[in-house]
Amino acid sequence: MKEHDSYRGPVAHRIPRGIVAEATARTMFTLTRHPPAAELAGFVDYHWILRWDLRGKPAHEQRVLPNLAVHVTFFPGASGVHGPARDVFSHHLEGRVQGLGVRFRPGCFRAFLGGPVRDIADRAVPLTDVFGPAAIEAVESVRSADSDAQMVRAVDNLLIANPRTLTPSARQASAAVESIARDPGITRVAQLCADTGLTTRSLQRLFAEHVGCPPKWAIRIYRLNDAAQRITTDGDVDYAGLAVRLGYSDQSHFIRDFRTVTGQSPGEYARTARADTERTPDSDRT
Repeated sequence: MKEHDSYRGPVAHRIPRGIVAEATARTMFTLTRHPPAAELAGFVDYHWILRWDLRGKPAHEQRVLPNLAVHVTFFPGASGVHGPARDVFSHHLEGRVQGLGVRFRPGCFRAFLGGPVRDIADRAVPLTDVFGPAAIEAVESVRSADSDAQMVRAVDNLLIANPRTLTPSARQASAAVESIARDPGITRVAQLCADTGLTTRSLQRLFAEHVGCPPKWAIRIYRLNDAAQRITTDGDVDYAGLAVRLGYSDQSHFIRDFRTVTGQSPGEYARTARADTERTPDSDRT
């Protein structure tokens, strides 16, 4: 995976990306990220474009750790609106394909959906359910585009065709998620309540409506994406120490949560990452 990552989004914060077995992924596809049109900056973190050419090669299953964002994808045979997920996402790659995805800022998709984001949590709905028949034309434009700029323009045009505005509650939800992303020290809902000035119940309602998951789960996603990144890059990891740094009361609780999110224990995840790196030639590690 050759990755162009010069675009970091509208603000400097942690964005869980969670590509599993990244060393192998680097050899399977290219990934670039691009800013949205100015009219969409309040809603969209970035566009991401994938290209792969596996003609004559075995198909590849790419796993991605769950995150809070709504992703809207424009890929042949795999287009849709994907709600925030609790499980690892797997995407089947074969043949030669290019496509684009939109990562909406957590808390900012309700204006497009027209209903609570909790309604699409852990599932995907067809593009036309949200964006109407014009979405079909956008998918074809992305498929046949000759450049990244053409792909981005086709999707931007679809999204700005019917202007949306962020409500005060949407801004409040987005700011709450930004608090989690900005401050790794927020490891409990009570801390987020103190940071936002909201009661636990108000925060739960706000997240259900605009983010699509409980605030406790949102905090967990950020913590465990951080853990997965550290396990992948640090070699021998002191799991008890890591659990403490992430705000867990004990190592067993951390391990249970990590397995829930990734499908593996920390030790299994580390062994997979090491084996993945050892299988990948140095020339492919970019």
